Amino acid sequence: MDTLRTWERRGQGRKDDPSAGCVDSQSIKVTTQNQDVGFDGNKKIKGRKRHTLVDTLGLLLAVLVTAAHVDDRQGFITLLETYLARGGRRLRKIWVDQGYEAQWLKEWAAGLKQTHKIDVEVVERQNQGFQVEPHRWKVERTFSWICNDRRNCRDYEVLTCNSEAMIQISTIRMLLKRLIQ
Repeated sequence: MDTLRTWERRGQGRKDDPSAGCVDSQSIKVTTQNQDVGFDGNKKIKGRKRHTLVDTLGLLLAVLVTAAHVDDRQGFITLLETYLARGGRRLRKIWVDQGYEAQWLKEWAAGLKQTHKIDVEVVERQNQGFQVEPHRWKVERTFSWICNDRRNCRDYEVLTCNSEAMIQISTIRMLLKRLIQ
């Protein structure tokens, strides 16, 4: 997936590694009583939560699947630590929504600046009603791409690592289609 993403970024005239990205989470229902199932009180969904990090083109950089009751901010920390441990080097700016706004998360990100210099910016909502939020629509579009595969419209997997793998397979299929055209 990383190689295909690099090829797509080169084809779009971008550098291999992104310097900016977006993070969000999506609650999704499960089909069976699997492990790591929780209840998301905000969305009123019993299931799992997908935490994703995408670049400015909407291409998947990292994914983490947890029980739905896991807080978005805690999932963000685990997701970002996983991405950085895998070798993410150039990422400097991450846009998030207001659900990630917390003082302790700002302090954690400030401690991260000593090693990786990543700035976490909360995108404020402009007005009431529907309006496209700057930069944040890219991660929402990625969720749409992921859910276009019927296998990902719900979580059918027993293990969360299998759910992550299915999302990565969907991304690989999408990237292959783009590169062939």
